[in-house]
Amino acid sequence: MASYRIRTFGDPVLKRRAEEVTEINGRVARLAEDMYATMKEARGLGLAAPQVGVGRRLFVYELDDGGPRTIVNPVIDEAQGEWEFEEGCLSVPGLYFRITRPKQVHIKGYDLDGREVSIEADELEARLFQHELDHLDGRLLLELLDDDQRKAAMRELRRRAEGTAGPGAL
Repeated sequence: MASYRIRTFGDPVLKRRAEEVTEINGRVARLAEDMYATMKEARGLGLAAPQVGVGRRLFVYELDDGGPRTIVNPVIDEAQGEWEFEEGCLSVPGLYFRITRPKQVHIKGYDLDGREVSIEADELEARLFQHELDHLDGRLLLELLDDDQRKAAMRELRRRAEGTAGPGAL
């Protein structure tokens, strides 16, 4: 399995809406396999295709040692409740923020065999699905922050880019 370089804040691919996958085939399965290896190497829970520079609507994830899973062309068609939790992102490494998202979601899409999947998710799994769908829509978690949080995060990202981040960083 090959691993990809995870694209980080500032890469234009992270700001573009990913395109639908038109055919689930061996190439898509290989992409998912390589994305999964990349995600595991980075110690993430999920990884969307744009995060590895591929503008297609799919993501991989693994929770509770349930094995790798892939959802192709995912859509959240229901969301309810509210849950605040500290959230990070492989594309914004080392920064974590308390973000409120819906507590429960219903997601639909396809697996790598082309079968329809339908999942009722709660709390962490629901958050993971919403986070990865944000990537597929060209949105980073920085956009979910209030103005003061976003300004502080941007200052820290600039410091890191300049190589001057201090020990008291966000």
